Amino acid sequence: MTKETPEIVIRGRRRESQAPVKTFSFQRSMIRVDGLSSGIQAFRERAWNLFENLPMPDPKDEAWRRTDISGLQADLFRLPETDAYLDLAPLDESLLSPLAGEAHAGQVILLPGGARTTLDENLCAQGMVFTDLRTAEQNYAELLETRLGKIVSPEEGKFAALASALAQTGVFLYVPKGVVVEQPLHSLLWGPGIGLAHISHVVVWLEEGASVTYVHEYASPTETGGQTLHAGLVEVFVGEGASLRFVELQSWGEHVWNFTHERVRVGRQGNVDWVFGAMGGHLTKNFAELDLVGEGSSGRMSGFYFTDGDQHLDYDSQQNHLAPHTTSDLLFKGALLDRSRVVWQGMIYVAPGAFKTDGYQANRNLVLSRQARADSIPGLEILADDVRCTHGATVGKIDPEQIFYLRTRGIPDVEAKRLIVEGFFDPIMQRIPFEGVRARFQEAIQRKMLNFKG
Repeated sequence: MTKETPEIVIRGRRRESQAPVKTFSFQRSMIRVDGLSSGIQAFRERAWNLFENLPMPDPKDEAWRRTDISGLQADLFRLPETDAYLDLAPLDESLLSPLAGEAHAGQVILLPGGARTTLDENLCAQGMVFTDLRTAEQNYAELLETRLGKIVSPEEGKFAALASALAQTGVFLYVPKGVVVEQPLHSLLWGPGIGLAHISHVVVWLEEGASVTYVHEYASPTETGGQTLHAGLVEVFVGEGASLRFVELQSWGEHVWNFTHERVRVGRQGNVDWVFGAMGGHLTKNFAELDLVGEGSSGRMSGFYFTDGDQHLDYDSQQNHLAPHTTSDLLFKGALLDRSRVVWQGMIYVAPGAFKTDGYQANRNLVLSRQARADSIPGLEILADDVRCTHGATVGKIDPEQIFYLRTRGIPDVEAKRLIVEGFFDPIMQRIPFEGVRARFQEAIQRKMLNFKG
């Protein structure tokens, strides 16, 4: 076992104090949807009971100690009505262009109170399902109800129970045994509207030997006059020998409060390449876990974020090695501007008997202003012998020697700093196998850097 000593520099430490958090005003009647199967309805009922009894996140809990949600106007949120999108900010059509390859094998567009879906007919004929949550509940109930809550349980917290009970939108992707999807799939949750609660549930299930590339995106315009909520679940199962490339992009408006619980479970000899990109939102709290449950399974987690203004981003990642000969690799990189704050808490867990584990995690932060702050907290919990686990974290500023080198080549100061930021993100960009996704990130970096003076 080896262990890299993490270099953690936390600047501008502030007093941690939080006011009581308001409670939600949702009603039990909201969980009842016409046409639900008895199994799905029972799942929602159980989740609702948990939601009513679970407390709001407590700042005394370690997971929430660095994220203050006392400003959340929880009692003011309402669920979108049917066809609500007709009276809200229109969908940004540029978000629908292919992000991977020249075309989509299927696309799901999730709108407030509505959805539209497409899927290649040949894949339908092979038994594959790729549709919105409401359609799945009506037309594929038998497939769906046996998978809801199997990867992420409603018991995991107030927001997990909320999303389990009240999800109005989401995606169900089911890939049968041995089906290989050549072209990528794409889904977009478009969440405009002040005072609305966009509650989503994404379920991805790959049977033995299946293979797919899937890009899921959250987006909305920035609006004034209040807050918008997103509470979501992402449950992913990668079966024996299956392979998933899964990309999540988040470009919420600056008024959105975003809470998600996500977990990928990988079976024997299965593999997942999981990419996160976060650029938007006012406050985000994300729990992301990789469970390697089958011998020889592997997973890679790559995270990219760039915050500015008063944005707050809190990632809580977990790499769980629960079987022998498993491999995980995590790299999260981010830059911070203005008064923004980022918290990353990571843990590699090696269970008893999970020998020959190879686990790696690293978090690198580039702080670009005096008021910005990054907390980087890596961790290891190893309960087995004959393993190799390494972790590390850094928080720092732009190296003056790099600036000097570029200035001596005739590059202006501001442009030199922008080049250094782009170079800082390059290792993450190289992990993204899709040119369209890389281009989207690079455009976002350029927008964030427009007002950067150094």
